[in-house]
Amino acid sequence: MTANPLRLMAVHAHPDDESSKAAATTARYVSEGVDVLVCTCTGGERGDVLNPAMDRPGVLENMAEIRRKEMAEAAAVLGVGHRWLGFVDSGLPGEGEPLPDGCFAVQDLAVAAEPLVAAVREFRPHVIVTYDESGGYPHPDHIMTNRVAVEAFEAAGDPDRYPGTGEPWQPLKLYYIASFTREWFTAIHEGLLARGLPSPLAEMVTDDWFEGMPELPVTTRVTCDDHFEIRDRAMKAHATQIDPDGPWFAHPRDLEREVWPMEDYHLARSLVETELPETDLFAGIRP
Repeated sequence: MTANPLRLMAVHAHPDDESSKAAATTARYVSEGVDVLVCTCTGGERGDVLNPAMDRPGVLENMAEIRRKEMAEAAAVLGVGHRWLGFVDSGLPGEGEPLPDGCFAVQDLAVAAEPLVAAVREFRPHVIVTYDESGGYPHPDHIMTNRVAVEAFEAAGDPDRYPGTGEPWQPLKLYYIASFTREWFTAIHEGLLARGLPSPLAEMVTDDWFEGMPELPVTTRVTCDDHFEIRDRAMKAHATQIDPDGPWFAHPRDLEREVWPMEDYHLARSLVETELPETDLFAGIRP
């Protein structure tokens, strides 16, 4: 396989999504010699400053440039290639507020998908991972990211679609990331209580908190606890978005390794035979 390595493409909405969602899986496959490319649909220009230490003059005014630098650092930590798809962050408008003119979420699907189709045809991934139809949560850019990833998966192998974007290439499997499920929150919460530690997740394991949120059937669990440290370093590279003293880092990592040493996925499309449940995104593809 050295002449034709396995290739994985992760399609995300904003810089930091690649580090907060399924990054330990990415790091595991990089360590195994898999070629990984992260495609980021937008520049995250409309993101808020979520780390109090970065809430200072000059940050919001230069958010686009800062987030590009953060993304480069995170990609280096993960050991992945990276490509910007060139669209503008849609922000998260309030109820009844219109989306900004020209943003990613208002693009015609063919326009939004074309750069990703070109990336698929150039990189030639065997597997693509992205979000489910809900976006994982109802951010317009996350929902649009699902749409363009599905479009690229289905169109990149068709020579009659998206002419001028390279030679056709058909990926073999498409996965939706099933991160931060009710099971995950419950396992961490109960693990903290079992150790006699306070849990910041109590309200997140209730039916009310999960009401209306998608709960994808998990088909694939990838053990990746050896790479949680890399995941955390990649997250912290996004200093405007990730508070190192925030709740994400409140639970001990040895507890997480003990109760939930994997990351979860839903197999949405497969052109190869595979037996569920899986423990490998490349099941059915490896020789």
